[in-house]
Amino acid sequence: MRGRLISLEGGEGAGKSTLLAGLREHFDRGGLDIVYAREPGGTPVGEAIRTLVLDPAHRGMAVETELLLMFAARAQLVREVLRPALAAGRWVLCDRFTDASYAYQGGGRGVEPARIAELEYLATGGLTPDLTLLLDLPVAHGRARASQRGDSSDRIEVERDDFFERVRAAYLARAGAEPERFRVLDASRPADEVLLDARAAVDGLRGGVAT
Repeated sequence: MRGRLISLEGGEGAGKSTLLAGLREHFDRGGLDIVYAREPGGTPVGEAIRTLVLDPAHRGMAVETELLLMFAARAQLVREVLRPALAAGRWVLCDRFTDASYAYQGGGRGVEPARIAELEYLATGGLTPDLTLLLDLPVAHGRARASQRGDSSDRIEVERDDFFERVRAAYLARAGAEPERFRVLDASRPADEVLLDARAAVDGLRGGVAT
């Protein structure tokens, strides 16, 4: 039986890392064999691309270059990690997937969705998550959280608020168009409440089997 692909999406400061840690613990307790991946990255080639595309030194990178690099990393991840794992019946939890390109390069950068769709088919062969958990919160709230981490900002994180407003709008538009796949989680709530909702969505995908 084919495994299941779960993607985790959200804007800056939405709490993806915290939720990912909570889901890891949940899966471990339930004995579910999970493969964890991230985008861009997840393979040696993908991690090299991640370093290149997020380096603040490359502020002059063309939109088209950014888009193609993201899909190059994605194509490698799909072929090297995702499809083999799913074919073996394993479940995969991926920190971002193709929806991120529609949000960041589409909504944020203004690339036409049709162009992204062409690359999506080429890179993934039509692979779509079985469940997408979208962490949503106001941009100002998320950026305030991100600034409290004290980490240096990457090339995308230094964008202005209007960029991230467009990213958020694009994410919510995709969720509205595919409600059967998306679960929109109010990330402004306490992390334990968000985790409970995420666990419920995942357990629903497993056929309602609680762990």
